[in-house]
Amino acid sequence: MAKSAYHYMRLLWKRPYEGEHGLLMRARLIEWRRQPTIVRVENPTRIERARELGYKAKQGVIVVRVRVRKGGRRKQRPNKGRRPKRMGVYGFAPAKSLRLIAEERAQAKYTNMVLLNSYYVGEDGRYKWYEVILVDPNNPSIKSDPELNWVCSGKHRGRPFRGLTSAGKKMRGLRKSRGLKGTHKYKWMKKQKEREERRRHEASRGARIISPSEE
Repeated sequence: MAKSAYHYMRLLWKRPYEGEHGLLMRARLIEWRRQPTIVRVENPTRIERARELGYKAKQGVIVVRVRVRKGGRRKQRPNKGRRPKRMGVYGFAPAKSLRLIAEERAQAKYTNMVLLNSYYVGEDGRYKWYEVILVDPNNPSIKSDPELNWVCSGKHRGRPFRGLTSAGKKMRGLRKSRGLKGTHKYKWMKKQKEREERRRHEASRGARIISPSEE
């Protein structure tokens, strides 16, 4: 069975920094570093991924490329007396993913648009780039589109700030996790079991010592 062009595009993005595509990505990153943090682009860099997420080449739909700095949160080193362990310089990471941060920055700049979704387009040692799809809810071509006119109701304003995008739902632990360790669902089930058994950690205030017979 013949494969579509989008199929081969997806294969390139499985390992985007190898072969001929790697040379192209290197040239892109050199150019992107010199550009502003938020740039509106004419066409999506990954057309197959953008189409999967709802992009259409029509009026009222735009694509914005956002640059986000990698790593944890930068905190100044205290100049007062502290032991090295209590400096509090390392280990401060945001609870949100870089992709969600990119969505929030794009939404803050384009306040009249509704954010549809976003996808990864590249990274280097310092930055990550994401492309964000935005839709104008007041455009007539969007109002007449049965697949996109759901954004025209006012309740979809500020979707990334309320955790309603795909990246936001992943951050909130709303993906199907099957109870894997480390997920929100696993932690909730563990806490719920402790609540039902009325068990508390022995170091907590008001805790009682649990004898082996009670366990």
